[in-house]
Amino acid sequence: MPRPLAILLLGVAVGILCGCAISDSGSGPIAGSAHPPQGLSQADWLSRVAACHLLRVGQNLDVAVTDTAVIAAADKYGFRVDAIIDRSNQLVTEYGSRGPALVAFAAESCRQVSEATGVTSALVRFEPDGTLRTTWLRLDGVEIADGFAEETISEIRLRRVVGLVINSPGGSVYEARKLGRYLRTMGLRTAVDRSCTSACIDVLAGGVERYVTPAAKLGIHQSRVPRRFSSHEGGQLYVADAFLYLREMGIDPDVAIAAASVPNNKILLISLPDALQTGLVTDVIERLD
Repeated sequence: MPRPLAILLLGVAVGILCGCAISDSGSGPIAGSAHPPQGLSQADWLSRVAACHLLRVGQNLDVAVTDTAVIAAADKYGFRVDAIIDRSNQLVTEYGSRGPALVAFAAESCRQVSEATGVTSALVRFEPDGTLRTTWLRLDGVEIADGFAEETISEIRLRRVVGLVINSPGGSVYEARKLGRYLRTMGLRTAVDRSCTSACIDVLAGGVERYVTPAAKLGIHQSRVPRRFSSHEGGQLYVADAFLYLREMGIDPDVAIAAASVPNNKILLISLPDALQTGLVTDVIERLD
């Protein structure tokens, strides 16, 4: 049977929510839960889980959010929800005016919690009734022009989405990477079900999880080099920037080298097996319901 995207993305989270002690009272761990990673006490590990939760709340200015890795940690390590929230509030007080230090600690905590649980660190939103929110923003056939990143970010915030479906012929690499970095920082997902080429690939790359349907077309080619990179050396730097961006996103940067070998007036389609192998795509799903 086809697997709707929302079910695929959040099925694990639903199971964890149903299985962990959400309604339990008290501040300690549940008996029989896993031990924290080596070198960390239960209290230290709770602080890291709470910091990851706090990061998502602070980023969105919304208490009805958390992180998939936090949900997984609550289940695996037996942390009660009230304990995570209480520790989050304590961290705010402890760090006081040292906001940047808290953000850095929280971002690293999300990485550690994700690694320990084996669950990708990603944004989770809840509806007022406590059910999971699965709304995505869809952009079809859009050109990535000046101002595109900020306009899209505004829509993402306004609509309280958990991911972006984008089908685009490309456009500004600067705008695409600006949006891609925002998506990654915020723990948002990306998906393509039609066609994503040129700079659109950089937007797709920004998702913490990146989905395509079997019919999706992913294409790369040389980018038009901006005037500030118009020299031969500048062109090489531009290719290097593409290489470094993909590596930053955890994707095989050789994709950038392959793109540089294709003239701007042509498109090299990436097969889905190659997209999966390079990490450009994390999963192929039947549909994006």
